[in-house]
Amino acid sequence: MESSLNATEILERSEIVRLARALRERRGPSLLFGDAVSPLSGEQIVRLKAQACESSDWSAIRVAEGFDPGAISRCRFEGACVLGRFTATSELAGGLTLPSGIHNATLVGCEVGNDALVRDVGLLSNYLIADGAVVSSVGEMTVSAQPTFGNGIEIALGIETGERAIRGFAELDLDLATRLVRAPAGSELRRAYDDLIARYLEAAALPKGYVGPGASIRVCGRLRDVFAGEGAVIEGATAIVNTTILSGRDERTHVGDGVVIRDSLIQWGCEVASGALVETSLLAEHSHAERHVKVSHSLLGPNTGVGEGEVTSALLGPFVGFHHQSLVIATFWPQGKGNIGYGANVGSNHTAKAPDQELWPGEGMFFGLGVNIKFPANFERAPYTIIATGVTTLPQKVEFPFSLINSPAQTFEGVSPAYNEIIPAWSLLDNAYALARNETKFRDRNRARRTPVEFEVLRPEIVDVVKEARRRLMAAPPKPAARPGQPVLLFEKEIPGLGKNYLLESSRIKAIEVYSFALRFYALRGLYRRLVEIEAAEGRIADVEKVLSQPPATPRWAHELQTLNEEAASGGLVHKSVRDLLALWIEHHRRHAEAVRLSKSRDDERGARIIPDYAIIHKPADEDKVIRQLFAQQAEIEKRIEGWLKC
Repeated sequence: MESSLNATEILERSEIVRLARALRERRGPSLLFGDAVSPLSGEQIVRLKAQACESSDWSAIRVAEGFDPGAISRCRFEGACVLGRFTATSELAGGLTLPSGIHNATLVGCEVGNDALVRDVGLLSNYLIADGAVVSSVGEMTVSAQPTFGNGIEIALGIETGERAIRGFAELDLDLATRLVRAPAGSELRRAYDDLIARYLEAAALPKGYVGPGASIRVCGRLRDVFAGEGAVIEGATAIVNTTILSGRDERTHVGDGVVIRDSLIQWGCEVASGALVETSLLAEHSHAERHVKVSHSLLGPNTGVGEGEVTSALLGPFVGFHHQSLVIATFWPQGKGNIGYGANVGSNHTAKAPDQELWPGEGMFFGLGVNIKFPANFERAPYTIIATGVTTLPQKVEFPFSLINSPAQTFEGVSPAYNEIIPAWSLLDNAYALARNETKFRDRNRARRTPVEFEVLRPEIVDVVKEARRRLMAAPPKPAARPGQPVLLFEKEIPGLGKNYLLESSRIKAIEVYSFALRFYALRGLYRRLVEIEAAEGRIADVEKVLSQPPATPRWAHELQTLNEEAASGGLVHKSVRDLLALWIEHHRRHAEAVRLSKSRDDERGARIIPDYAIIHKPADEDKVIRQLFAQQAEIEKRIEGWLKC
C-alpha cells in the first residue's frame, strides 16, 4: 500500500496539466486563439489612437475575428498582445453590468479572451485572461520568468522543523498527503512522489499567469504568479503571490477583503475571507479560512473551517472547526471531525528545546475552552474524546475511545496533581446527542466531491478500537484501595492506554458496560441492514433465519457478523435465533434513541433553571430534528421487522 501511487492517472486527472497541454498544442501566435488571429489594420490602429491608446509597436498586437476597437480606450500595450472580440456585458458586484472590453489599463504581453473585461488596472503583465473573465480595479498583476503558481512548495506538516514535510501540488488530496506524512524519508512512496512532482511541474508549466473563464478579480492590490480557475471570485484581496486557485462554475472559490495568500494552493469551492493570512499551505476542497486567521505550513481538509486563531504545521482532516482565538500547531489530525474551543492552546511543541514535538488527535476530538495540550501526545486511538474546559494535559498516549478527560474532582494522596481523571466511554452515553448530531450535521453539510468522508461513528475501524479498549479494561488486575474509604484508582501501569490520568474503578465497570452495549448495537444494526439489503435485492425475505448461515456478501457485513459472533460467544448476546436478535435490535435502538433524547433533555433542564425564557427560545428535545429522526427510524425498524417475522 505504501508505494501505490499512480502518477500517470494523477497527471491525467489534473485540470492544470490538461489546460497546459491544450495551450501548448495550439498552433499559431496565440495561446488562447491559436492561429485564428490577425494583425491590426491601419484603420483599427487609427481608431485606437483616437481613443487614447498607445503602443511602442502596434505590429506586435494581434486580434481575433470580429474585433471592434470601439471596446478599447485609454490603454497602453507593450510586447505581443492578443485581443478578442467584445460584444457582451460583464457583471460586476451588486448586479452592476458593464460592456466587455479593455479600458484604462496597461497590458504587457497579455492575451484577453472574448467578452472579457479589463479596466482600471495599473499593470497587467503576461497573463491569459480567458473568455468572460473580469479584471477590474487592480493595482498590478505580474508573472515571474518561470511561474509554478505554488506547485512544488514544501509544506512542513506535522512537525514545525520539517521532518514530515511534503511538497504540494494543486490537486493533492487528503489521503495521499496523509500517507506521505506517515511515510519515512527515502521510502518507496516518497521516491515515487518526488518523481510525480517533477513530472507535474514539467507537465503543468505555463509561460503566463491565468485567469479562467468567468473568473472575477476586482479591487485588489497586488497579484503575482497567480493561476485563477474558472469562475473564481477574488474581491478586495491585498496580495496573492505564487498561488493556484482552483475553481469551477458550480464550485466557485472566493477570496475576499484584506486577504493575503502566498505560496499556497487553494482548491475548489474554498473561501478565504476577512483578512485571513494563508502562507505555504493547501486548502482542500470546500474548506475556509476567515476573520484574520493565520494559516502557515498547513493543510486544511475538506469542509474544515478556521477563523481568528493560528494554524501552523498542521494537517487537519475533514470538518475540523474553530472560529475563535485558538492555537493549533504541529498537529497531525487526518481523521478530523473535531472542534477547538476558544483559548485552546493545542500545542507546546518545543518544551524549551527544538520545536520538533507533535500531536496526533483522534477522530472527532473536542478540545474545550482554554485547554493546554503538552506535546508529544497521541490520542489517535481515542476517537471522540473530550478534553474538558481548562484542562492541562501532560505528554501522553491515550487509547480509550469516547473518553472524557477532566480535572480531578478531588485530590488523592500519592497522585500527582498534574494527573487528570479519565472516564472511558463517557461520550457514548452522556454525550450521545452530540455524536448523533455530528453524523447528521456532517452528512448535510458535506460538499466535498473528490474526497470520501465517513459520516457514521460506529464503523469497523472504530469498533475495533472499542473492542481493544474493553479488553484492556476487563483484563485489569484486582486492586485494593490505597487507604480505607478511598476509591480504587487505576493507572497506566495497571491498564495500558490510560496515559497520564487516573481511572476510578467505578468508571472502569461502567465503561465496560457502555462499550459492550456499543458493540452489540453495531453488530445488531449490521444484521438488520443485511436483511434490508436482501429484501431490496430479492423483493422479500422468505426466511430470516438463513441470513447467518450464508457467506458474508460484503467486508462490512463480515466484520459485523464477526462482532455478532464474538458477543454471542462472550455471553453478551444470548439468543436462540435471528428472531431473538431482531427483538434485541429493536430494544437496543430504542435504548440508543432514548439516550440521545436524555442527553439533549439535560441541556434543556439546566438551561431552563438558569435562563428565564430558555424554554421559549430553545426547541425542546422532542422537537429536535436529530431526535425526531431517530424515533422515526425506531418506528420504521419495528414495522419492517414485524413484516419479516410474519413471513
